[in-house]
Amino acid sequence: DIEKNMGICMQHNVLFSYLTTKEHLLLYGYIKVPHWSKQKLQDEVQRTLKETGLYSHRHKLAGSLSGGMKRKLSISIAFLGGSRVVILDEPTTGVDPCSRRCIWEIISRNKKGRTTILSTHHLDEAEVLSDRIAFLEEGGLKCCGSPFYLKETFGDVMYPFPSPFDNEDRVL
Repeated sequence: DIEKNMGICMQHNVLFSYLTTKEHLLLYGYIKVPHWSKQKLQDEVQRTLKETGLYSHRHKLAGSLSGGMKRKLSISIAFLGGSRVVILDEPTTGVDPCSRRCIWEIISRNKKGRTTILSTHHLDEAEVLSDRIAFLEEGGLKCCGSPFYLKETFGDVMYPFPSPFDNEDRVL
């Protein structure tokens, strides 16, 4: 039952270069929700393709898609079938700013009624997409709270990082 209730999007795309965008969604749909009728799955795939902006690319092989389109497809697979828990591992890493915003919209539209666990190095992304944020260090929880709480509590804290330009007289 876990495959029906969980979706995952790894940091690196796990796609078959010889399948089309639509074929990917159908394949994973058959695996995740085998009890759905063929028509229900077709309708869900059609809706997903339109919602993610992949509809005009539905017949393209995954191997020929841009990096942003591949990420959208991988994220769509994670949400497909109404997954109750979705894990997104750095979903916007390596995509252009326009694709990044589009991915944010896809994630935001699909938040309701499910738990989404998102890992990211981008604080703006965590703030926009998260109800709660947790900071981890070496496997341990450092702090956790709403974006507002964390900004209010730690917003003025600055940590010094060594810079390669500390001895700028030697740089020139």
